[in-house]
Amino acid sequence: MSIAFVREKEGGEAFEDLPDRPVSPHPNFVTPEGLAFIDAELDRLHTEHAGLSPDDKANMARVNRDLRYWTARRNSAQVVEQPPGDTVHFGSTVTIARDDDDEQTFRIVGEDEADPAKGSIAYVAPLARALTGKQAGDTVTLAEHEIEIIAVR
Repeated sequence: MSIAFVREKEGGEAFEDLPDRPVSPHPNFVTPEGLAFIDAELDRLHTEHAGLSPDDKANMARVNRDLRYWTARRNSAQVVEQPPGDTVHFGSTVTIARDDDDEQTFRIVGEDEADPAKGSIAYVAPLARALTGKQAGDTVTLAEHEIEIIAVR
């Protein structure tokens, strides 16, 4: 651990002084599931905080930092309901074919709920931005690769 993140208290006791997690400058658009995720994180952290000993300075610092982050994200959350239609937008599930014929399906979601390994990408990701406003059958070029939209749900 870097000494920069350890603060010496009177009496020689040391604890971690964690920097705040960075908050995105983009609007905090979330799906209804994303808002539920934020609420669940806050509930989990409040429960964890209540169970910590005041002497557990390192874990207290970590939980307090995470509570500040998720509270800020909850306060700035803007739930976006998925509008009907066949145009790619926030909340859409999109199937694409890459120029190497690989197909991929993913959902466009908020930054905190994005998990590419689980099939979701943030609306601010270059791929999501390139596809937004397009429809099935449209082709976009991204990083010198052709991507065709196969389906939009």
